[in-house]
Amino acid sequence: MLGGRAVAVTGASDTIQYNPFVAMDLTLPLEYSAIQRILLHRYPFLFVDRVTELEIDKRIVGIKNVSLDERYLSRTTTDGSLVLPPTILTEAVAQVGAIMILAKPENRQRLIFFAGIERVRYRRPVHPGDVVEIEAMVVKLRSRMGLLKGVARVAGKAVIDGTMTFALGPLPTTT
Repeated sequence: MLGGRAVAVTGASDTIQYNPFVAMDLTLPLEYSAIQRILLHRYPFLFVDRVTELEIDKRIVGIKNVSLDERYLSRTTTDGSLVLPPTILTEAVAQVGAIMILAKPENRQRLIFFAGIERVRYRRPVHPGDVVEIEAMVVKLRSRMGLLKGVARVAGKAVIDGTMTFALGPLPTTT
């Protein structure tokens, strides 16, 4: 809701109402449509398919299913196989963390900003068909800033890990 109005954001197949003034149903698992009610991101820039675990202000676990028809796959490996770019994987980890922070009632009327990353290591490539399990844990949390530790795994093996800083700001108002 910007300036007292709900915001209708058109996705690939339907229109989802993003309304930060309405209480959220956080019954797990959170599916794609519930995630769209928390984050402003939409296809093709929403990289979280499902949330399976959520402890507000502590930790969250989300799932990203990597499919062959995703437009941002690249052929950067020496064998020419398709891989998920590390930047997309980093953004997916950040989005999972953002879901945890924005699911908290007092943060629903705020925007979250990706403020920085530290010690991020890419361990192995992610390919189409992989199911990426993304976990984010709170390291430090203040009223307007925080630090999250994130790790993504495929078949139990880490593919990325690092820490991410975020900041919370007000929703923009319309005149």
